[in-house]
Amino acid sequence: LFEKVEIAGPGFINFFINKDVWRDSLKSILAEGDHYGKGSAGNGKKVQVEFVSANPTGPLHIGHGRGAATGDAVASLLSAAGFEVVREYYINDAGNQMDTLGRSVYLRYCELLGKTIEFPENCYQGDYIKDIARDLVTKFGSRYLDAPDQDAIPVFAKIGGDIILDGIKNDLADFGVVHDTWFSEQTLFDAGKVAEGITLMRERGHIYEEEGALWFRTTDFGDDKDRVVVRGNGVTTYFASDIAYHRDKYERGFDWAINVWGADHHGYVPRLKAIVQGLGRNPDDLKIILVQLVSLLRDGVPVSMSTRSGEFVTLKEVVDEVGRDAARFFFLMRRSDSQLDFDLELAKRQSTENPVFYVQYAHARICSIFETATEKGLVPEDFNAISLARLDAAEELALIKFLGKFPETVEGGALNFEPHRITYYLQELAGLFHGFYNRHRVIGEDPELSAARLLLLRCTAQTLKNGLLLLGVSAPEKM
Repeated sequence: LFEKVEIAGPGFINFFINKDVWRDSLKSILAEGDHYGKGSAGNGKKVQVEFVSANPTGPLHIGHGRGAATGDAVASLLSAAGFEVVREYYINDAGNQMDTLGRSVYLRYCELLGKTIEFPENCYQGDYIKDIARDLVTKFGSRYLDAPDQDAIPVFAKIGGDIILDGIKNDLADFGVVHDTWFSEQTLFDAGKVAEGITLMRERGHIYEEEGALWFRTTDFGDDKDRVVVRGNGVTTYFASDIAYHRDKYERGFDWAINVWGADHHGYVPRLKAIVQGLGRNPDDLKIILVQLVSLLRDGVPVSMSTRSGEFVTLKEVVDEVGRDAARFFFLMRRSDSQLDFDLELAKRQSTENPVFYVQYAHARICSIFETATEKGLVPEDFNAISLARLDAAEELALIKFLGKFPETVEGGALNFEPHRITYYLQELAGLFHGFYNRHRVIGEDPELSAARLLLLRCTAQTLKNGLLLLGVSAPEKM
């Protein structure tokens, strides 16, 4: 294992690892192929990653896009680390926001049919509401024009919600995100699980009644104040649904529940942890990943975004402009809890300034080298028979050592829910490759050295590909 061991002054010993140990690690990468980087730290533990979960009241915006990329990459990392993972989308299809959606669509429907409407500020303002209303004019004609609100609004809420949800599913599929489960909040009410959850928490002494309302003693678990579960008028709060939903998660056998939320939900973390403890679980069985805001730029100049007026940049618009790969890579370039600047022009640029282009180009460049080597008949039939002793240059050894760090990077990214570790790793790996390639000729006069360098590059390409796929980004062979 060691080339030499030296005492380096009082209290210090330097161990020099034999270079053959590093070189031989390439054979392991070669053998593992597409599985290189995967491990068993999760030991089959069942994990649910719930992410995006945007209300079906409007299209996904770029903030949802960052949450989607983060949740999907975390799920992929956990799978690679040996966890059994389920990706879930929680559909908030119960409550006031659906009534507001139904009212918004219905008012636009009446407006399109010639009725004079005073459109309320608290209704959804976007043009997508008018598009849905237009479809419903075609579908229903004037059937609901003079219908009572209690008859029309539930119909328009259901149809509008379904149309928007279909759009969300399509946008996520185009973004490369596929959920295993779409969980409806309404089903919790329909199955009586919300009432069951409240009863259970009352029996355990966690819920009390005061001034006609029901309150959860979240202060017993570190929250700054107790939270209302059922208002005095008998209407349940989101907190009641959260009790039922998280109870359902653990009843389905998940060891961990991981929620990917926008950073504006940070105040909800203590009360959700209180629910988990009230259910008799360890608070660490619930992991919350907070995703900060995205600032959209164009060549360094901020792009105006306004959700109040309904004029906001959608995820679809961003993906259509820069492509799925660039969008996903850019969303994952920083820690999820730090603010992200997303420059649209940089994301489209085909130059080494663009991080995703830089990494993908490294992979494509290696593929091009192999194409040339194949044409010249220089690709070895058996890479395992190649002597690696000639790989002695500083750039070669640096590349080999860094390739060996990939499995621990994947495991660390998984256990800490930090996919940005992979984007950092890939950028550094691409830099080491480009540095090596600019100084050393791969296909040269010496067949033995050429074969060894081809093996090094095959392992580099494999690692680049494996890392990119964990992020949901393609590894092109030509660019």
